[in-house]
Amino acid sequence: MLRSLFAGISGLRVHQAMLDVTGNNIANANTVGFKGSSTVFSDTLSQMLTSSSAPNAANGRGGSNPIQVGLGVQLAATNTNFNQGSNQTTGRPTDLMIQGDGLFVTKKGNEQLYTRAGAFTFDNTGTLVTPSGNRVQGYALDAAGLPTGGLIDVTLDFSALTPAVPVGVNLTSYNIGSDGKLRGIFDDGVQRDMAQLAIADFNNPMGLEKVGETSYRESANSGAVQLGVSGQGRRGNIQAGALEMSNVDLAAEFTNLILAQRGFQASSRVITTSDQVLEELVNIKR
Repeated sequence: MLRSLFAGISGLRVHQAMLDVTGNNIANANTVGFKGSSTVFSDTLSQMLTSSSAPNAANGRGGSNPIQVGLGVQLAATNTNFNQGSNQTTGRPTDLMIQGDGLFVTKKGNEQLYTRAGAFTFDNTGTLVTPSGNRVQGYALDAAGLPTGGLIDVTLDFSALTPAVPVGVNLTSYNIGSDGKLRGIFDDGVQRDMAQLAIADFNNPMGLEKVGETSYRESANSGAVQLGVSGQGRRGNIQAGALEMSNVDLAAEFTNLILAQRGFQASSRVITTSDQVLEELVNIKR
């Protein structure tokens, strides 16, 4: 069979994948915290027809380059773009965005996940959760207001605060600062830090595995999670009352649609031409 036939089929496959990725980007153009992806193509193994040869001074011949015929194209990678998305002000105190690097830490069952989508709310137990119910993770604070211990659910429960809240004192309101601390305002006129949101960082964020609901999980190539708090190391600051919107560039995505469509069309033309050549070969016997 003709090599061009299989090369054309590989072209159809990868341009279909490019259409799929581009279509997903466009569909999520208004998804909070969504990070667009791009496709990277590479050629496949080339068939060696004639190997190269070195110059031979004895017989006066120069060197020759190898003669190789490519066997098509393959999808090398789908890279996630973690550039900052635009700021959308909402005014809701539990809507949070990270200005800079890092991801919020959430817990789904016993699995730890990571997200840039900060559209959080408090549920009926006073636990800070994502729209799908994943629990936002943070740290308890010691008497000096410093993170202590392992990760905990961020809640409005103040029964374990140090120093203890006097009996009969109640929480009246709360706010979340740029340092990620949940500060409670109590009816005795005192503000008390109740918890601090955790921020995750990775050596290779593009290696994270997408799991839906605008969340990611750690993978073999993302590197181990590096937990910390807002403003620590490479981690950005938290802005309350705002959301990070999708970083999808619609103008670029529609251009990619055209490129994918034309690439698909050209590959299908290669298949059609190869079919015509095969037809001519079959008709030689007539």
